[in-house]
Amino acid sequence: MNAKTMQSKKEKKSTAGEAGRRHYFTLHDNMTGRSYELPLLEGTEGPRVVDIRKLYAEAGVFTYDPGYTSTASCTSEITFIDGDKGILRHRGYAIEELAENTDYLDVCYLLLYGDLPSPAQKAEFDHTITRHTMLHEQLMALFKGFRRGAHPMAIMVGVVGALSSFYHDGSDISDPMQRMVACHRMIAKMPTIGACAYKYSLGQPFVYPSNDLDYAANLLKMLFGVPTEEYVVNPVLAKAMNRILILHADHEQNASTSTVRLAGSSGANPFACIAAGIASLWGPAHGGANEAVLRMLSEIGERKNIAKFIARAKDSKDGYRLMGFGHRVYKNYDPRAKVMRESCHEVLGELGIDDPLLEVAMELEKIALQDEYFVKKKLYPNVDFYSGIVLRAMGFPPSMFTVVFAIGRTVGWIAHWKEMISDPENKIGRPRQRYNGKKERKFVAVDTREQGKESALSGLSWLWRG
Repeated sequence: MNAKTMQSKKEKKSTAGEAGRRHYFTLHDNMTGRSYELPLLEGTEGPRVVDIRKLYAEAGVFTYDPGYTSTASCTSEITFIDGDKGILRHRGYAIEELAENTDYLDVCYLLLYGDLPSPAQKAEFDHTITRHTMLHEQLMALFKGFRRGAHPMAIMVGVVGALSSFYHDGSDISDPMQRMVACHRMIAKMPTIGACAYKYSLGQPFVYPSNDLDYAANLLKMLFGVPTEEYVVNPVLAKAMNRILILHADHEQNASTSTVRLAGSSGANPFACIAAGIASLWGPAHGGANEAVLRMLSEIGERKNIAKFIARAKDSKDGYRLMGFGHRVYKNYDPRAKVMRESCHEVLGELGIDDPLLEVAMELEKIALQDEYFVKKKLYPNVDFYSGIVLRAMGFPPSMFTVVFAIGRTVGWIAHWKEMISDPENKIGRPRQRYNGKKERKFVAVDTREQGKESALSGLSWLWRG
């Protein structure tokens, strides 16, 4: 028996207790004629996973998966999604039940610690978060360094990253207690940072948090309250905000969460990791989707124009896409959209706003839910469609939509960061590539080089003036 066979038998024996490693996936290389047995891993739900960690060492090849659409980058116990069936669960609980029956901090505790809190645990957790919502006064001064017209997400990236210079006692990520403190601080302070970014863009004074309000109501007060008069929280709006935060709390290994994990894999400060997640979320293909919905509604303008835009969406040659319909993950109805749709109609009914764009949105929703083309292709309104409408009705400008998303998603980011740091298999992320550039070539001195293409910098001298 050769050494390789003995090693293989040892591996199989050592992993016999792991149900996922009792079966193997055979990969055959037609060029060399060799075959490779790769362990098959199984989770509690979802597709089986082929363990390719030793593939390069044994076969000398990489896998190629742009966008990582078929690649599991980690093992996680936090969130499960089945896009074909329209399922989203946090720690086993359906998102619909959580959004209907509890508050955001309950969900935060669940994502962080694995179970819903007992009454005593909830009271302690709520107390801890509520009393850490204030920002250091010197950090408040940092906002004044930004231009008034700066996008609130740009301010969020800068201020959240700066938190690492204020809280050195959370820098030792090997200490579970320091990790917990960092998690609590991020959840507590993110609404205050987001609200200050908004107030600064308006030229209004910052509104400090109130310990007598719950998380969602406190956020609304800091955003829309002013020192000159008492702000009375509308319970319908507070309920809608609570749902928005819950529905955006986590969504498995999306772009921003993967960014947080990748940044965190190097051992970076947790506040810096969350700042990286905010930067990733900012993109229109991710967190900016509900902002794109409002731009689309503005483009449509009036109800009489809807038919023309729907016709464009159905025309494959046009390339036009209706924003807020369908989802990359969900091939069925987005489970979050069902809950958000209810809140959307509650908010519009409560406020009775006469807004042409909201009328366009409701008519577009009605047509899309009945039109054979949309139904057949399962292009249902998603959570971004409804949340964009709700946020506009509540008074948010489009630039703040992604900020609200970031506030809600913070607990998901920090929960995944915490899980990753505690994972014994955690190692620094290092994706590989398929190189398709120039092969080795000889260096040529500058005075002997041939005239090449026009300089990439030509015509850009204006850039250096600012």
